[in-house]
Amino acid sequence: MKKMTKTQKSVLLVATLTSFLGPFIISSVNIALPDIEHHFDIDAITLSWIIISYLLSSAIFLLPMGKWADIKGAKKIFKQGTIVFVLFTFLCAITNSSIILIIARFLQGVGAAMLMTTGPAILISEFPINQRGRVLGLNVAAVYIGLSVGPVVGGFVTYYIGWQGVFWISGILGLSVMLVAFLFLGKDENKSPQSRMDQWGVLIYMLALSCFVYGSSKITILQGQVLIIVGTLLIISFLIYQAKVSYPIFPIHLFKTNKLFAYSNIAALINYSATFAIVFLLSLYLQKIQHYSPKEAGSILIAQPIVMAFLSPLAGYLSDRLEPRILASCGMAICSLGLARLAFLTADTSTFTIIGTLGFIGLGFALFSSPNMNTIMSSIDKTKSGLASGMVATMRVLGQMASVTIASALFAIFFKNESIEGVADKLFIKGIHYAFLTFAFICGGGIYFSMSRGKMHNKTIPE
Repeated sequence: MKKMTKTQKSVLLVATLTSFLGPFIISSVNIALPDIEHHFDIDAITLSWIIISYLLSSAIFLLPMGKWADIKGAKKIFKQGTIVFVLFTFLCAITNSSIILIIARFLQGVGAAMLMTTGPAILISEFPINQRGRVLGLNVAAVYIGLSVGPVVGGFVTYYIGWQGVFWISGILGLSVMLVAFLFLGKDENKSPQSRMDQWGVLIYMLALSCFVYGSSKITILQGQVLIIVGTLLIISFLIYQAKVSYPIFPIHLFKTNKLFAYSNIAALINYSATFAIVFLLSLYLQKIQHYSPKEAGSILIAQPIVMAFLSPLAGYLSDRLEPRILASCGMAICSLGLARLAFLTADTSTFTIIGTLGFIGLGFALFSSPNMNTIMSSIDKTKSGLASGMVATMRVLGQMASVTIASALFAIFFKNESIEGVADKLFIKGIHYAFLTFAFICGGGIYFSMSRGKMHNKTIPE
């Protein structure tokens, strides 16, 4: 790769710091969940909303913010996003109410959406197509470093300071990102002022996701089942509506005409749906069943993301030379096998087995993620990089949200309104078995879309 310019270095630094921050806050909070549950004395379903509220708002606002970034400029939206993220991260740290914590997490997710949807778009605007695989690989590696460091730092901070320390550290990191962004990011050059926001589409999209996610947490009662049906109907209505409007926030036309873009996004959605809840579930399993402290559990959980962090740049580099669908499909298959192995956890499963399985899944995810992201970002015209970036982030967050929602629905079925502490060990392990089996089947189904997307290299980029 040619020597980077000063602007390219600044953009890569800011985008990489942001890619680290989002996963760090997610994985560090995951490890602090048992302490948060004990502090607020809440049940398992309410506890899951500490995670879901953040993911829900991220999912709701990613598409609108991606569109808004194309209109107003990705760098401008990025800078504003740092302010929102930092403000509500500190609110999470000082609140003494579980309801306010959930609301603050929701608003924190709005800021995260502004950052996630603009980071890759800014990278794409500064680097030529033959260098994107490598810089996106570094960007993805930062995600996994955040996932790696999060459980360790979160575990130590929770053990020695308390769960609030996780948010104080995240807020301080956010302040550093904000400082770098305002000092070095510069101004936007590529904007689309002729475009406009589809406000009705945004409203339908928000209602659809909210109904579906909240209904899943109440799946055992009639109210929850009705909300799931309403959410499903609203999603169908949203897709039909988006196919007709002049300025859609969801690019239906690209899903119809660009198979590379469509299938790569679907593969990403499925992969994240199958794998994100691993840390959520294993954090609870290690602390409840195997009686590890938060810092010990965090040290075990780094096995997966640390493998991902080391191998993602290599996978991104290879995707500039080999067909990404081959690498990504192999990664998908490895993830599915690893999830199937976790479905056989018992109270006596050795730590070595857990670490080995997590490392195996980390290998699969590294092979999948960087090549898949390279395909999506390279499959459409450069002027639509904000839209593509928003779709990448949307598929990731929708998948993450779906993963926790599935786990939450299984909690509702198996544990009713019991707290995690109050659930019998055998029943908890049974719930874990069903969760990981479900995720293994979901991941296996995604291999079809990964393999069937077609070739990326030597293809003309659609307009």
